[in-house]
Amino acid sequence: MNRNRLLAAAAAALVIFAAMSSRDARAEGWGNIKGQFVLDGEVPPPKLLVKKGDPNVKDAACCAKQNVPSDELVVDPVTKGIQHIFVYLRRAPAIHPDLAQPKEKEVVFDQVGCRFVPHTLFIQAGQTVVLKSNDGCAHNTNATFFRNQSFNVLIPPKERKGLRVTLTAGEFLPSRVECNIHPWMSARWLVLDHPYAAITDAEGRFEIQKLPAGEHSFYVWHEIPGYVTKGFEGLSAVKPYKRGFTVVVEDGKTTDIGVVKVPKSVFEQ
Repeated sequence: MNRNRLLAAAAAALVIFAAMSSRDARAEGWGNIKGQFVLDGEVPPPKLLVKKGDPNVKDAACCAKQNVPSDELVVDPVTKGIQHIFVYLRRAPAIHPDLAQPKEKEVVFDQVGCRFVPHTLFIQAGQTVVLKSNDGCAHNTNATFFRNQSFNVLIPPKERKGLRVTLTAGEFLPSRVECNIHPWMSARWLVLDHPYAAITDAEGRFEIQKLPAGEHSFYVWHEIPGYVTKGFEGLSAVKPYKRGFTVVVEDGKTTDIGVVKVPKSVFEQ
C-alpha cells in the first residue's frame, strides 16, 4: 500500500511539474535583439600580412599572387562598423522549437588566396565543418579546443570535396584556428550547444532571433581585446556587463540595443 501511495504521489508530482513547465514556456515567449558595433575614432588603414609579388613568402607563387590583408580588425570606412565581433549567450535557458536543430548540417570553411574564409565562424554542436581549399598549395588546419577534440589536418591543393570534422560540445570562448605552413593565416570558431549567437557583418550589425523572453547577459568577444566591455554606457536598452551587456528580451518584440561605439584604444595593443 505504501509503495502504491508513493508511486501515485510521484506521478502527481510529475503532472504538476509538467503543467508548471508548460505554463512557464507559454509565459516566457520569444523575442529578438539587434544592434551595431562601430569604431569610436579614426578608421585605421588596412594592415597587410603579405605584399603582392613578395618572393620571400612561403609558396610565393600561390600566396603572393595578391595582397593578403589582415582580417583581425576589419572596419567599414563608411559606417565605421566593426566586423568579426561575436555576440552570444554562454548558456540558453530554453531553445525555440524552430531552432532545436541546426538548419544546415554542414558549414564550409575554405582557404582562398592563402586566407581562411570565413575568418569567423559560428558552429552549433552537432554540425559538421567541411574543410576545403581553393589554393594551388597545401595548407593545414590546426584547431585547438577546450571541450572538443583538437585536430591538425593537411589540406591538399585544390581540395574541393572537403575533409569533414564534426564538433559535439559547446565551448566557452571562440577557438583559434591556424595554418602552420603559412603562419599569418588564422581564424576563430565559436562552438555552442545552442543557436543563440551572431557575428557582426561588414557594417558591424548583428541580429539574434527567437530568444527566450527575459533578461539575458550576452558575451561580446573580439580576437584582439577579448571581451568587449566598452561603449555600452548611455544606451538605454542595455546594461554594461563584465563580459558584454545585459538586455531584457520581450515577447514578440525586437529590441534594438542601438549603436555601440567602441573606443579605438580597445584595439590598440
